[in-house]
Amino acid sequence: MKSDIEIARAAQMLPIVRVAGRLGIPEKELALYGNTKAKLNLDYVQSLRERASGKLVLVTAMSPTPAGEGKTTVAIGLADAMNRLGKNATVCLREPSLGPCFGMKGGAAGGGMAQVVPMEDINLHFTGDMHAIGAAHNLLAALIGNYIHWSNDIRLDLRRVTWRRVLDMNDRQLRQITTGLGGSANGFPREDGFDITVASEVMAIFCLSRDLEDLQRRLGNIVIGYTRGDLAPVTAAQMEAPGAMTALLRDALAPNLVQTLENNPAFIHGGPFANIAHGCNSVIATETALKLSDYVVTEAGFGADLGAEKFFDIKCRKSGLHPSAVVIVATVRALKMHGGVARDALEHEDVAAVQRGLENLGRHIRNTSQFGVPLTVAINHFTSDTQAELDAISHYVAQRGVTAHVCTHWSDGGAGAQGLAGSVVELADSGTARFRTLYEDDMSLWDKARTIARSIYGADDINADKKIRDQFRQFEREGYGHFPICMAKTQYSFSTDPALMGAPSNHNVKIRELSLSAGAEFLVVVCGDIMRMPGLPRVPAANHISVNAQGEIDGLF
Repeated sequence: MKSDIEIARAAQMLPIVRVAGRLGIPEKELALYGNTKAKLNLDYVQSLRERASGKLVLVTAMSPTPAGEGKTTVAIGLADAMNRLGKNATVCLREPSLGPCFGMKGGAAGGGMAQVVPMEDINLHFTGDMHAIGAAHNLLAALIGNYIHWSNDIRLDLRRVTWRRVLDMNDRQLRQITTGLGGSANGFPREDGFDITVASEVMAIFCLSRDLEDLQRRLGNIVIGYTRGDLAPVTAAQMEAPGAMTALLRDALAPNLVQTLENNPAFIHGGPFANIAHGCNSVIATETALKLSDYVVTEAGFGADLGAEKFFDIKCRKSGLHPSAVVIVATVRALKMHGGVARDALEHEDVAAVQRGLENLGRHIRNTSQFGVPLTVAINHFTSDTQAELDAISHYVAQRGVTAHVCTHWSDGGAGAQGLAGSVVELADSGTARFRTLYEDDMSLWDKARTIARSIYGADDINADKKIRDQFRQFEREGYGHFPICMAKTQYSFSTDPALMGAPSNHNVKIRELSLSAGAEFLVVVCGDIMRMPGLPRVPAANHISVNAQGEIDGLF
């Protein structure tokens, strides 16, 4: 079979105005980026608000291998399959980050015959949203430094500036730096650092904002540091930054429309990571798709313990979205890894290892059921899977009242996911969803984090030193106690130890750091050794990416 990029390059794409026309979007409401990409005019997006909404389907997954288990391909294949069944379905995805593209995971435009196109554009610069978010974030950093240099009337404590810089690239050298060296003309020396752009609070705000007014309000609420002496929080509004930041983000906030290989509509907009951020595409894109489609398929990053929990407890809580069905993606290779098989032996048949690893999938099924939304399991098929291994999965989930569907969308496109599509339509139309969040707003911040750890991770408890406990109480005193929790931890395990496979129980979740996202309106709770600026692997994907003699990009996957 051809590589992903070869398949994408050979795609018979429709003009994006025709794809938009299928959703009833007039051509005049599109801002075209060439022939195959467009943004929807924000005024048109706002005009859709009074329309009835379609049904929302979440695609999540079991705890993944480092390569991921294919949520994006399943989401795309499912949307294509639903359209094959005659349904008006749209897929909503996150925008890829350059970090994984040049790192280990590769791009995030799907794969095989389940892709969104133009693949190279989507995975690289796309419509410039990621750059706009980085520019807005770093503008605030520059304004903070400028304020300190010229006046600092409010006595912002240089030791307590919490706003770092961002870069959409994996670069461990920039995690902790010192700035302002070289004399008084260069500002005041202080410790600083970079996070990856997809971990920026500006990205989170961008993805949770309903319109430009909401965006500017949230940007103004960002806490950038604390004053000397009384430790009063200092906001971006006090730096007079929100207006200029919003100007940089104005065009980016409009949702992006592209298409799948089967010419079905796809909105790709916003892209926070799920292990260090909230892991969901933008609310504005999801709501727009729901106004234009009968069914909307979206995904949330990494396993259900991270992406799905944050989708439910942050995105749905803040937006009022009510999902109608959930798909949990499982793979034979991930089950074998959780069953104790080494990564270099995952392609060999091992039914016993699959059966041992099924406790991980079982935990995700139990956890997801707590949110009151009916679910099904998609087995993302790989050529090395055997029938005995697939049967073991189907039998296990059937015992839990759930149906598993073997999906071959990677090789067969939407035709390979029609069984899953029929089941999802039935679940979504059943009216059985009774969506609920895991905890109430008025629960204490500490108890919210503890509830996630106990109910989702299988932990006995959370623990933290006195400084962290005091911070929890401080944030409540400052009026942030109603915020939901955004847990930042490894995606590879229910615990904070990435090597602890399966479904570990009776462990403790160590809280290392708290980070207030006052504009996004959640509290980031950093657990274990999770980093907000990843590093490149020993052999990064960038080493194999090039431009050939025809001017085409090779090696992107």
